[in-house]
Parts: sequence; C-alpha cells; structure tokens
Amino acid sequence: MTEPLVPISVRLDIDTVAPHFSRALAHLDNAMVRELDAVGFESRLRELVRLRASQLNGCSYCVELHSGDALTAGDTPQRINAVAVWRESPLFTARDRAALALTESITRTSETHVPDADWDAAAAVFSTEELGALVALIVTINAWNAVGVSTHAWVG
Repeated sequence: MTEPLVPISVRLDIDTVAPHFSRALAHLDNAMVRELDAVGFESRLRELVRLRASQLNGCSYCVELHSGDALTAGDTPQRINAVAVWRESPLFTARDRAALALTESITRTSETHVPDADWDAAAAVFSTEELGALVALIVTINAWNAVGVSTHAWVG
C-alpha cells in the first residue's frame, strides 16, 4: 500500500493577480528563446541548464517540466538523472560542464559573485553571442523559479 501524496497549495495565482507582470515574464522568455535560436544553442543543453537552475532553486514544477523537456529534446534519462551530480559524472562534455558551472554561479550570485574561473571556462567553449544567449537563459529560468517557489503558482 502506498502513502497518499501531500498536496501543495497555490499561495498566489500570479497569472491572475499580476497579469501584466506574468505577460512580461512570458515576453522575456520569448526573447531569450529567440537569442538561443539565433546562435543555434542546442536544445538538449538548454534543458539541462533550466533543470540545474531549477534543482538549485528548489522549483519542483520546473524540475519536472524541464526533465521531460530534456527527454523530448533527445537527452537520455541517465544524463538527466546525473545533472544534480554533473561534476562527478563522466556523461557531460566540456561544453556541458562550462554551461552548468556558469548556471550554478549565476544562480547563486549572492554567494559566488560569478568567479572569473567559471566565466573563463564558459568563454573558452562558447562564442560571445552564445554566452549572451546563455546568460539570458540562466537569468530567465531563475526568474521563473523565483516566481514558482515563492507563490507555488504552478504546482505539479
């Protein structure tokens, strides 16, 4: 016999009570996707970045969403499961590692102040335009996570 699941209540329906902000956040997301598309940033890596930031921020909804999106983008369950321990896993390329390190640094900006080592590692494998798109991706998922975690607006 399995135990019943614990429901998580919505604290604030941000889409209803702050519709202008909600639409602006959606526009930010669209702008970020256009930047990624313009530089040909691979969809599998996009989802790993979104997943890792969401894990760090504790956004259950986004972890579930981007795990599924990573599968849809062609990533493997093994790599998706290993994102939380990517530093100890041989499943990630230098490009993946640089993006994930930068994701962690930017997500934890108040703690890390984004060290030069993380930036330089990313700059070694991404063009300037790709770096701009990657920063846009990281900042945007962190905004979504902040709304999701604080309001429980989107529960799984």
